[in-house]
Amino acid sequence: MSRVAAIIPVRWGSTRFPGKPLHGIAGKPLIQHVWRRCVEADIFDQIIVAADDMRIIETAFQFGAEVALTSPAHPSGTDRIAEVAKKLKNTSMFFNIQGDEPLVDPKLLRKLVKKFQHSTKTDLITAACPISSEEACNQHVVKVVTDRSGLALFFSRSPIPFAGNGAQTLYLKHLGVYGFRRKALLDFVNLPPSPLETAEQLEQLRALENGMTIRVIVSKTSSIGVDTPEDARLVEQLILGGNDGA
Repeated sequence: MSRVAAIIPVRWGSTRFPGKPLHGIAGKPLIQHVWRRCVEADIFDQIIVAADDMRIIETAFQFGAEVALTSPAHPSGTDRIAEVAKKLKNTSMFFNIQGDEPLVDPKLLRKLVKKFQHSTKTDLITAACPISSEEACNQHVVKVVTDRSGLALFFSRSPIPFAGNGAQTLYLKHLGVYGFRRKALLDFVNLPPSPLETAEQLEQLRALENGMTIRVIVSKTSSIGVDTPEDARLVEQLILGGNDGA
């Protein structure tokens, strides 16, 4: 099998939550929880914390992570991952594990990697989970629709598909974990932002608009991202209460 790397891209600066990667949750920095989930997946050949700040790098190194200091100028986590990928010549698949997802499911990570290894004609892979029609109306929840084979047709902040004439429909929430094939990743970051990407503020639409294929794996469970200190407190309660899905 080809080598598979999990890259956890993180940055120090955050408008709503400066220093978020090192925020303490249940006695450990946020980034350590994400890294630990990747280790528990037991599927990656390498797990690298890619950060723009030495404070994050030093902390991650202390708890045992492989680290990479990357440019602070990157506009997105995908660009940060590509900087690391260019140096890993023998790795053919790269997974973007968002650094603010401390409850990412190790079982889902294993499923994504195994599926990607056997879906050789797919450029990217990601995940989604069913949500209610009420949650689908939240513009901060990204939705995805797929074709019958599980390839993404579109991602949107609007409720998709439109349930006309009282039709019953399944809404899928996009979960923010991606797998890229090496060529797709390096091609992606060299493409300019696309019109639909700009309109929806969703970079995965750049891939679709340029003819790349994205396979979507449907998970039964969701995850909680940490965008604010309030989110961090909620996650801590779940971890301390043993309800973190581990």
